[in-house]
Amino acid sequence: MIEEIRTSKEEKTLLKSQNEELKKKRDELQIELDNALKEAEELRRQQVQDSRHMPEFLFSKINKATRGFHESLRIGQGGYGSVYKGLLPQTEVAIKRLQSNGSQGPSEFLMEVQVLGKLRHPNLIKLIGCCSEQFMLIYEYLPNGSLEDRLKCKDNSPPLSWEARIRIATELCSVLIYLHSRKPHSIVHGDLKPSNILLDANFVSKLSDFGICRMLCHEISSSNNTTACHNTDPKGTWHFIDPEFILTGKLTRKSDVYSFGIILLQLLTGRKPPFKMENDVQVALDAGTLSSLLDPLAGDWPIEIAQNLARLALMCCDRNRKNRPDLASYVSRELESMKASCVASSSSSFRLQEEISTDGSTRFFSSRRGFEEMAGQ
Repeated sequence: MIEEIRTSKEEKTLLKSQNEELKKKRDELQIELDNALKEAEELRRQQVQDSRHMPEFLFSKINKATRGFHESLRIGQGGYGSVYKGLLPQTEVAIKRLQSNGSQGPSEFLMEVQVLGKLRHPNLIKLIGCCSEQFMLIYEYLPNGSLEDRLKCKDNSPPLSWEARIRIATELCSVLIYLHSRKPHSIVHGDLKPSNILLDANFVSKLSDFGICRMLCHEISSSNNTTACHNTDPKGTWHFIDPEFILTGKLTRKSDVYSFGIILLQLLTGRKPPFKMENDVQVALDAGTLSSLLDPLAGDWPIEIAQNLARLALMCCDRNRKNRPDLASYVSRELESMKASCVASSSSSFRLQEEISTDGSTRFFSSRRGFEEMAGQ
């Protein structure tokens, strides 16, 4: 009898504990639901507002601009659909035509219109307009293609110098800080990779493809701190996705930092990211053999700058997001310092060639033009 009473009390205690746990989970789910509803309402309100300001193009006008989407004008292809070069009233444009059964659909179309329709930054691609009836987006045309194409020297294009790579990294960091610091909701790109970084006529980088970006709400943790995050199914390109995002489904600003770190490693080595690229770079750093991994197409990397960039990249793509540095307070400062070293190095090189190039004006002009382009960028 006593044993039965004891067992009954234990079961009652267990049930009470389980009940409290269920209530806690219910409250957490209610908070997530409330946040999701608020975010949905904010998205709806902003989409209505954005649609009033975003220029609409008739399908007939876009069809004419692309000569009926002629194959010779196709400049990009992916799971989302195709991108065509077009000409609208004396303006070259890039037209993304989303497939109804592609990886990007109406929701991704609306997200790009919403985000790019109201944001302005020198390293953010400009959305000129849209065609809602056919889910098409009209962007500024950037003649130098993607960073991925330039790293592969596609169409026999000249390789990017190490100085240009440092500058591109600095520009990308700048636009990410801009997106992450937006109010009232931070914006996380969620699909950072070289193919989504485009280059204009002066090789200035522009971040594009915001179809799966997310606005962050605030999650209340057990310690009463708030963390900006978005609970969603992981999307993106495998090698560039934050491992913690894959495990938890929680997208945060640090998810972009991880992808940014992988891009830095690719700028440094020229290699596509296999699973253990971080390990290879770390081992080379520790052994003092980093120079063996540097992309030779970039020219002669100053070893100190290369080492600093490698360390910064490895910090950014740490598998534990808590260990990743803050872009605004640390990463930006480090990259700006590297960029300043590039300009100083180029300036010194220019003065030296000016002194020794007494017998060749063409050689002098070429050197000067290269320096002016670097200084101007």
